[in-house]
Order: sequence, then C-alpha cells, then structure tokens
Amino acid sequence: MDAPKPCPTCQKPPHLCVCEAAQPVDNRLFVLVLQHPQEKGEVLATAPLVRLQFKKSLVRIGLSWPSLKRILNRDVDYKNWGVLYLGTAKSKPASDQEVIAVDKNGAPLADQAVLADLEGIVVLDGNWAQAKALWWRNPWMLKCRRLVLNPQVRSRYGKARQEPRRESLSTLESAALVVSRLEGKPQVFDQALKPFDLLLKKYRDDKQQQPATEPPQA
Repeated sequence: MDAPKPCPTCQKPPHLCVCEAAQPVDNRLFVLVLQHPQEKGEVLATAPLVRLQFKKSLVRIGLSWPSLKRILNRDVDYKNWGVLYLGTAKSKPASDQEVIAVDKNGAPLADQAVLADLEGIVVLDGNWAQAKALWWRNPWMLKCRRLVLNPQVRSRYGKARQEPRRESLSTLESAALVVSRLEGKPQVFDQALKPFDLLLKKYRDDKQQQPATEPPQA
C-alpha cells in the first residue's frame, strides 16, 4: 500500500499535519532557507514550517546556486544579507547578545550596528555536515555578513533529534530567533514556533502509541 501523501501546505504526513497551529508572522526581515536535498525527507525538518510561518520567506532545495540574485530573481546588496553559519566551535560569547555578526575567522565584529541594516537572512537547512557542504559549495555567501547565534534557550527538539552543539537550533527556531531579536518583537519567537510545538507533540505521542519491539527469540 502506498504511503499517504503529505499535506500540501505543511508538507508533513497527515497524522503529523500542523496547519491548525499556523500563525503567519508579517516579518520585515526576509528569510531564505537553503535546504540540503537529503534533509527534505526528514519528518522533523522545519524548513516547510518557515514558509508556513513567515510571510516574507522562500525555501529552495539543492546543493549550489550561482548567486543570491539568481535565487531571489532580483538585485541584492550582499552586505545587507546575513548567513547563519556555526562554523568552527568558538568559546561562548562574553555578552548575552543572541544574534552576533562575526568576521571571517568567527570573531565578533566590533560594530554590531551592521545587524540593523540587514534586509534578509540565509538559513542553511540540514545536519552539520550538510550545512557545511552548502556553505562551501556557495562561495557567494562569503560576500554576506556571517551571523552566529548565542541563544539563551535550548532547542525544543530535546531528545527527538540530537543537535551537535548547545547553540544549535532547528531552522525554524533559528529564523524565529533572528527575526524576533532584530525586529525587536520578542513575542514573534513563540508565535512562529507554534506549529513546531504541535509537530513535536504529535511526533512524541505517535512514538508512545507504537507497540514496543519484542526481543528476538533465542
């Protein structure tokens, strides 16, 4: 029997559909998600929820693109775009600032005022190795501002999906954190994550209802 088709809106299996929790955010900061092809099949992937929750957003699936201009189909000033990329692990930032602009070596810029001029952000969707592949296969990202996160909260994934570092968040959480902090609208963070919370609840409930696997007979 063929598997049920995913919801055309949230792209989740019917039993995990989260459209009922959608509360789209009228964001100023454009959110562009570049999703690694192998991430598309992950049931807990949050890229589709970014498109569901942010009115100004776009999700593209692939490994490489010639330029940001080609993705957006319009002229762009790269200095007004930020790319979220963890890169090599650094020591915890001295401040409690949650969105930080860094230089090519990962050190915080002396002038964080550049964050106020951002027109949009690029979020790399995939596990650590996949995000790294997207970063290196798209050299135009080096023209953008590089951003790192210093979240004061842990990812809501919990044990549902392991994150590589404390500051690692899901794609939706990352986008919500940046938009809420840079637009000065802290309430946007929880609003944007409502479908994610419902997805995790349905996923965990489904796991609990599944029969335990019996050990093999000796």
